[in-house]
Amino acid sequence: MIILGIDPGTITTGYGVIKAEDDEATFVDCGALTASERSPMGERLSYIYQGLQEVIARFNPDVVAIESPFVAKSVKTALAIGKAQAIAMLAAAEGKIPSHEYSPAEVKKRVTDYGASSKEQVQEMVKLQLGLAQAPHPADAADALAIALCHLRRMHLDSLLTRSEEKR
Repeated sequence: MIILGIDPGTITTGYGVIKAEDDEATFVDCGALTASERSPMGERLSYIYQGLQEVIARFNPDVVAIESPFVAKSVKTALAIGKAQAIAMLAAAEGKIPSHEYSPAEVKKRVTDYGASSKEQVQEMVKLQLGLAQAPHPADAADALAIALCHLRRMHLDSLLTRSEEKR
């Protein structure tokens, strides 16, 4: 199974692609789509949408995992990220690919076992879990890989729970 993780943003949107077999993950690719800060919002969203369509066409993911906005910092920022999140969901839907949303705390919890981990801790765990020589850059790409890993861990947990219930 190919999982595409997306860390949405209206200027930089990170993406990370992993291949999953059972609970094991293999790094495939990662990167970031960076729009011009000076461009109007519509143009930035269009750029991100087109870029995500290209990523989807290149890697043909089975599922897309997207981080949901975190509101505590700023409502304005959360609303902007929500626009980029909607664009990511639309790109997945256009490709008839199921998408799942995860909060930043859930991503951190599933990847580092601690929901309030720092960005550096998340990057280090992504590096270790994917067997990489160094943490992925930029940080948005590392975050996107963490989101993909979060989805893999969630699927694995759901599978274990289903099997446990079937045995009853």
